[in-house]
Amino acid sequence: QVQLVESGGGMVQPGGSLRLSCAASGRTFSNYRMGWYRQAPGKEREFVASINWTGASTYADFAKGRFTISRDIAKITVYLQMNSLKPEDTAVYYCAARPAAEYEYKHWGQGTQVTVSS
Repeated sequence: QVQLVESGGGMVQPGGSLRLSCAASGRTFSNYRMGWYRQAPGKEREFVASINWTGASTYADFAKGRFTISRDIAKITVYLQMNSLKPEDTAVYYCAARPAAEYEYKHWGQGTQVTVSS
């Protein structure tokens, strides 16, 4: 059974940084794509970034230049380094996983809250 456990959320001032982690377990992820999504209050969930286990990554436009997704193969963990955070980045951030050949994410974590406020 696939499990994704996020950590690293919290409250930070505008301009600050946070690093989110997603520990994956339950199967081999070598042919999976891992993603980060977020959902702000009253808004739909939106894509943030994704990466496969060879390191190929994609980003939403708002994340380019500020966020960096990475993975540690040995630890089966995916990270999201977020810099220059803005109040509009406030949301619950979710880790997700899908087979690389599919389009929909099948597995989701429980989410971690990120609040950017002065």
